[in-house]
Amino acid sequence: MSGDHLGTRAFFWRIERRDGVALGFTSHDRNLSLDGLTLQAAPGVRPASLRVTSDVSDDDAQIDGALTHDAISAKDLAAGRFDGATVSLGTIDWQSGEAQTLFSGTMGRTEATADGFSARLRSAKAVLDGDPVPRTSPGCRARFCGPGCNLSPTRFSRPALVSGMDAGSNGVRLADIAAADFVFGELRWLDGPATGLRHDIIGEADGALFLDGPFPAGVKEGTRALLREGCDRTIATCASRFGNAINFRGEPFLPGNDLVARYPSRT
Repeated sequence: MSGDHLGTRAFFWRIERRDGVALGFTSHDRNLSLDGLTLQAAPGVRPASLRVTSDVSDDDAQIDGALTHDAISAKDLAAGRFDGATVSLGTIDWQSGEAQTLFSGTMGRTEATADGFSARLRSAKAVLDGDPVPRTSPGCRARFCGPGCNLSPTRFSRPALVSGMDAGSNGVRLADIAAADFVFGELRWLDGPATGLRHDIIGEADGALFLDGPFPAGVKEGTRALLREGCDRTIATCASRFGNAINFRGEPFLPGNDLVARYPSRT
């Protein structure tokens, strides 16, 4: 596609970030409205490529644009606020308001460029690339507190205050928690400019939790965070710690591949 306008139609983008923020943009030169969401005029943002097919192969799309709008900043891109966001892209008639969605999917990794930013999009058909048939595994295949696990995330979540930080190791200490319970869990910031950003908790040592990435700007001692406990996906933990063995999604007692290579022994 080329050009920002098609007769009385302009492009629009609806972006819903994982932290709950919804944003709308249009290539028109004034703001428009779509389903109660204001589409901010952003003529510098455009679809660099868009390919939509009728088969099951993943559609291809990319958005390029200038960092000319306050809602899209280099700082937010670097913090990953737009990574994994849900995106709808289409055209809207700026006279009648009638809209047509051409593409729906999610944002891949976004990056700042010399001229602004670039984002690769994955269509909803990308899920068809996955294998829907589960494979046997000794560990649980369900996401903790997700479908299949069936435990309540509220029950295993609690707020806490940052009491210490080590930027070199991405380690954080939080007051009045049993740190070991939150390994393989999740941390979500509740205060300041980092509000809504999430981290996976990948380890623990001496009461400190280690995150999967650096601290966002604005995080300091006293910042509030919401922690969710983690699970190592073993049947022992599922049964003894959570009492949830009935929902274990794995085969912990299935013989391994080496069984067929064993020789009979004389008894």
